[in-house]
Amino acid sequence: MTKLGLSEQEAQLRLKRDGYNDMPYLKQKGILAILIETLKEPMFLLLLTTGVVYLIFGNLRDALVLLCFVVVILAITFYQEYKTEHTLSALRDLSSPRALVIRDGQHKRIAGREVVVGDIIVLNEGDRVPADAVLFSSQNLLVDESLLTGEAEPVIKFPKTPGQSESSSWVFAGTLVIKGTGIAEVKAIGINTKIGKIGTAIRELKTLDNFDSPFRKQSRQLIKNFLIVGLILCAVVVVIYGSFRGTWLNAFLVGIALAMAVLPEEIAVVFTIFLALGAWRLSKQNVLTRKAQAIQALGAATVLCADKTGTITLNQMSLKTICVNNNYYEIKNQNADGDLPEQFHELIEYSILASHQTPFDAMEKAIKQFGEMNLANTEHLHQNWQFIKEYPLSEKMLSVSNVWKSTNGEYVIAAKGAPEAIIDLCHLKPNETKQITEHILSMTANGLRVIAVARAFLGKQDLPTTQHEFDFQFIGMLGFEDPVRPGVKQAVNECYDAGVKVIMLTGDYPNTAKNIAQQIGLKNPDNIITGAALEQISEEELKSKIKTTSVFARIMPEQKLRIIQALKANNEITIMTGDGVNDAIALKAADIGVAMGSRGTDVAREAADLVLLDDNFTSIVQAIKMGRRISDNLRKAISYIFAIHIPIAGISLLTVLFGWPIILYPIHIAFLELIIDPISAMVFEAEKEEKNIMQRPPEDLSLSFFSSKRMLLSINLGLIITLSTLGLYAYWYYHKNPIEICRAITFTSIVIANLALTLAIRSERRPIFKTLFTSKNYILRWIFVLTIIALVIVLYVPFFNKVFYFAPPNLIQLVVAIIVGITSVSWFEIYKYFQR
Repeated sequence: MTKLGLSEQEAQLRLKRDGYNDMPYLKQKGILAILIETLKEPMFLLLLTTGVVYLIFGNLRDALVLLCFVVVILAITFYQEYKTEHTLSALRDLSSPRALVIRDGQHKRIAGREVVVGDIIVLNEGDRVPADAVLFSSQNLLVDESLLTGEAEPVIKFPKTPGQSESSSWVFAGTLVIKGTGIAEVKAIGINTKIGKIGTAIRELKTLDNFDSPFRKQSRQLIKNFLIVGLILCAVVVVIYGSFRGTWLNAFLVGIALAMAVLPEEIAVVFTIFLALGAWRLSKQNVLTRKAQAIQALGAATVLCADKTGTITLNQMSLKTICVNNNYYEIKNQNADGDLPEQFHELIEYSILASHQTPFDAMEKAIKQFGEMNLANTEHLHQNWQFIKEYPLSEKMLSVSNVWKSTNGEYVIAAKGAPEAIIDLCHLKPNETKQITEHILSMTANGLRVIAVARAFLGKQDLPTTQHEFDFQFIGMLGFEDPVRPGVKQAVNECYDAGVKVIMLTGDYPNTAKNIAQQIGLKNPDNIITGAALEQISEEELKSKIKTTSVFARIMPEQKLRIIQALKANNEITIMTGDGVNDAIALKAADIGVAMGSRGTDVAREAADLVLLDDNFTSIVQAIKMGRRISDNLRKAISYIFAIHIPIAGISLLTVLFGWPIILYPIHIAFLELIIDPISAMVFEAEKEEKNIMQRPPEDLSLSFFSSKRMLLSINLGLIITLSTLGLYAYWYYHKNPIEICRAITFTSIVIANLALTLAIRSERRPIFKTLFTSKNYILRWIFVLTIIALVIVLYVPFFNKVFYFAPPNLIQLVVAIIVGITSVSWFEIYKYFQR
């Protein structure tokens, strides 16, 4: 191992040898635990009870068939639960704290659980330390170790030197970098770290293991209500049937069948699968879900506030223009080994001295690269100078100064930062400030990000406490170009079509912000509010101005909170991006906080609802689209479940009240559950989004997820299917057909209506014939094929005839049953036509 870090090959070997940098609480749920949870479902308890009743009273054939159904339904549910747990496990891997390591000499951002012993880790302000490590380089490093010690006071850390105490040169897993930077070598991971040994839990991501969202709470309450109603009806039916017909065994079976019919237990499974797989699908769009509530909120977002650098732009800075003493030099190719004029050498020299020795910032990388290409054979690169001290960036002083000891023992100070901060450090005269400001405006008008550079000298005396005490001289300015990410302009247009306003936030000058805003097609790019102006206006004025403002320039992270508060006061549902420690409050305050995964701090990620793994603006827009799709499909699944349970429960109840022979026994309902479970949980989840999904207004969160309109629609669908199938049964029954024939025809009609209902609800706008022949939902096709095959078997295979209490219907009866099943749902197509 060297300061170039491990090689990728060696890191993978150590990962295999030592395992992941995990704590015990991250172990995923085992197969046995999933199986036990699955067996606790009310539907299985009812089915098992029925099977036991059949066994006790000697109907071995019915008992075995019913128990076979139990096994099949159990297998389907277990598969769904296992798939959900597997998805959550994959999401846990993504959600582990990120670590910046040096491998093969390159800075690389990886999941914290992939850190290995011997890795070189780079620590920055806001990072959570991924493993126990010893420092060999640091600058003003302060670490919060309260997680380990309980002491709130941050601890100063120094590089390891002989005779120094271990605690001051070590950083420990789970602790938080409050200030400064450091580079350290990992010495222990996972349970071998200090936090692992004492068994203290790291602050755990709460949402991937806790899908107890409002959706889930509503579903639990709903199931509870249905269960109570079902048990009451079950008792009533048992009493009525047993009293008037005198066959208490059949009464008990009919009661169980009714309880099974009333209970929409699929809802709980649907919510779990939709939210887990929804989070997984979002991760495929490079968006990690930390809070399940954000999935619904995505579909309701009305404003997207995005940082410019690294989100809208690539954060791949390249030097384009440099300015010294009113002279400009345009850089055609930063990688070219050009003939940089002598008058610009000093500017590049002090830019390098004012940068980090091992740069990871995009601008500092660009400076170092350009300097090494153009100053290699000059006296302006000082490899033998000793670094002494850094005066870091602060809220009050947007500049950084590095102190170096030259070969003659004197101090040389290099400063770079925001031009106004460097102007302040140099105490320039008004006419000099005016001249420099004109150059700044000229450079920023071309979309460049501008920083200024200054220098100072100090003899062999004590260093002052602040940067202001040096006698700085202004050298010049650097203009960086940061290209807009591909696809951002199209994504902005897509947001506008979807009724989502886009606001760009940047610390750059207004001219730079305006140039970028015009490139990406923001509305009102001239209407800009600066950070200084924001401080001067009232809350009411900001509420009014923000309605037509799309750009905030020279904004400080802590000012984002005011922007969020103004938007929320206007009843907007806001998405806010951020990456720094100071962004955490705004991310928490936003309806949907989005932290950066590549360059963001762990503090920001822990405060956020979503983490953008690729820091890309277009991924946020795709997440909005995905959020709308998930909400749409969840509503479709719930509508389907409500609608299809009405005819099953209605037929079970009404046949008893009318004094008719039993149509649906537990075995019939178990068969229907084999269709309902996978359709509701897998078919609708896999359904593609509606074509107009990004051409309609955002959802209204003030409305209930189970809207009365949608509930009424489901009830109407269910009631018409109920009346149609009961009418079909009554017709054949009163025409003196055997009850086995009547039952088979009615059951066939219910199954066909079920399939037709699935096709109808799949799209709220498109007609069935379009969705049927243009769909890529292969799960739907397989379920339909298997259902039809199973239906034919139970209707026409003698053994299953007896098991299901059927007699084979003739061709006319079968065709009539199919027509009734389809027509009972066809009115919904007329409804959709008028909706279109």
